Amino acid sequence: MVVQRSEMKIEKKEKLRDGEGAVTFTHFVDSGADSGAERHVRLAAELTLPPGASIGYHQHTTETEYFVFLEGTGIVNDNGAEVPIKKGDLMITGNGAYHSVKNTGSVPLVFNAFIITY
Repeated sequence: MVVQRSEMKIEKKEKLRDGEGAVTFTHFVDSGADSGAERHVRLAAELTLPPGASIGYHQHTTETEYFVFLEGTGIVNDNGAEVPIKKGDLMITGNGAYHSVKNTGSVPLVFNAFIITY
């Protein structure tokens, strides 16, 4: 199955998880599609945070979330530790851990996010 970028659902969410600003999601997989992936993948999307925007601190249980950073710079709170991130970095959160992410740069922070359920 091939999904063209022009066919992907785009969604904007304000103050995600009590964060700042808006986050734009470009969904790779439509949860209503019959690809089979939706049974184990709760989220597969490219997320874009404009400068100053953030996703608030939250927990992941019975699932693991992967962030693959593609563009920009920011700070993540990785289970209580603040860590700078940039293009090429990977963040993994699961097993009851908490995280947040904030764009601290002057250009959009873009990353792929995948949430895999157990």
